[in-house]
Order: sequence, then structure tokens, then C-alpha cells
Amino acid sequence: MDSSTFTFTDADGVEIFVYKWLPDDGNPKAVVQICHGLAEYGGRYGPIAEFLTAAGYACYADDHRGHGKTAGSVEKLGIMGPRGWEGTMDEVHQLTSIIKEEFPNLPIFFLGHSWGSLLGQDYIQQFGNEVKGAILSGTNGKQSFLVRKLGPIIAKRNVKKLGPNTPSQFAFDQTWGKYNKRFEPAPTKFEWINSDHAKVEEYLSDQYCGWTPLAGLAAELVYGTNKIAKKTNEVKIPKTLPIFIITGAQDTSNDLAKGAEILYKRYKSYSIKDVTYKAYPGDRHEILQETNQAEVIQDVLNWLDAHL
Repeated sequence: MDSSTFTFTDADGVEIFVYKWLPDDGNPKAVVQICHGLAEYGGRYGPIAEFLTAAGYACYADDHRGHGKTAGSVEKLGIMGPRGWEGTMDEVHQLTSIIKEEFPNLPIFFLGHSWGSLLGQDYIQQFGNEVKGAILSGTNGKQSFLVRKLGPIIAKRNVKKLGPNTPSQFAFDQTWGKYNKRFEPAPTKFEWINSDHAKVEEYLSDQYCGWTPLAGLAAELVYGTNKIAKKTNEVKIPKTLPIFIITGAQDTSNDLAKGAEILYKRYKSYSIKDVTYKAYPGDRHEILQETNQAEVIQDVLNWLDAHL
């Protein structure tokens, strides 16, 4: 695998850091654009890229605004910058345009995990005609009353009280704190992400991972999750776009896969022709790095190859 990095400047002047992985022969058959989750970064997907490049796929993964090396420093993690969710969405799409310039004749697939899969839902609503297919990992189509009705009000009050760039313990408790309760008593607050405790420790030892969401970021997440769940937006997804929804059956972030299954059924109700769903027994949130990683990645590869 040939690994490299580069940066580009988005429409708001934010410098975006990007990881690029190519097959050894430098001649990919297609491209996979990877969209990472909250409180992690694109570089964590290097091991997944090894599998994909070995099968002939080029991979690109940016560090989203406020994440990884795009943040600029650990002290700035979580600061999304101008236009928040929408600005992040635009820079993800800008990376697609860069990929098209580098490989104008190759199909592009979108792979989003967790928050990246929520951005992915927005992406295929806006730009679904520009990709060959989309894989949504650890995703959710179920909204709680708190998020849908009270979320915007609470989020605005939290920002006013703390300031946008202050860590919000409330946001942590209402998300990751709740997700972890099923596995308590537990040695860490992140046992919900992986059934392999060594992987959890690896995550926590990474300076770019596991930080508490800022009040402003939490407000943007409420905005974004409400936006993507609107039927008027969901029906914009091209009916011919292949979609593969994958999740852990023990993923507490989507109510033990129920939220992912709800999204699958909703997409089917819109007459999207090719929607596939799979929940992996025993797996928690990070199925791409779970104990059965080889099985999950092989399923991803089989799906990609079938849709070239």
C-alpha cells in the first residue's frame, strides 16, 4: 500500500488534512472515500485501507473540521469553525471533487462510519448522483423525542451557558455516557465502541480520540440529525443508488441495531431499489475494527465488487 497525505483549503478558509492510500501498483479499479466518526480522525482507517487497497481500491479519508490534524492542535479539537455541520458537509464534498480530478474515470464509493454515516445520509441526499454507492456503518435512523423536539432548545441554552467552545458534560452524558451503561460496571466510559477491550484502550491512548464534545459541536449535531431525518430531504436520495447499511447487533448508539434497521426500512419505503442491511451478532459500535473485522471487511469488499 502506498500511503501519502495532503491538504486543501475549503470554502471557509479551513485547511483540511487528508490521508490517501493507493494499491502498490498505483492503478486502482475504484475509489472509496471514507468519512470518519466523532472524536476520531481519518488516520484511524489506515488498517481498513490496507484491506481495500490490497483488493484494488484507492482510499481517501479527511480529518473533518475540529478533528485530527485538521484541528491544528489538541486544544482545538471539537471546534468545527464557520457554518458547523454545513461547512463540514461542504468540505467532504470538496474532497470528492478532488478525487474526481485525480481519477476522472473511476467510480467513487462513499463509506461513512458513526457520525460519518450521518454526514453520509446528508451526502447522499445532496450528492447521491456523484457516487456509485454508499456504505453506512454504525448509523442511525431513529430519533428520540429529546433530539427532535427538545434538542434544539437545550443545545442553544447549553451554548449560551457554556460558550460554543467549552466541553459539555451534559452532551457526553446524553450520548456516550448512556451508550456505555449497558456494559457497566466497566473499566472505561467507552466499552460500547468495541467488544475487544484492547481496542478500547488503543482508542483512549490516542490524543485525537475520546474527547468530550464541545457545546457548539453538540448543537451542530442536533441540527444535522434533525435535518437528515426530514422526509423532504430523504426522498432526494437517488432511487438507483446502491446502499449498504451495516451495524453491530450490540451497538447501543442505535438501540442495539434497531435504529439502523429503521433507516433501512425507511429507505426501502422510498422505493430505493438496492438497499442491503446486515447486523453482526455480538459486535458493538466500531464494526470495522471489531473481533470479526475480517468478516465485516470481506462483506464490504464483496458488496463493492458487486457494484462496480
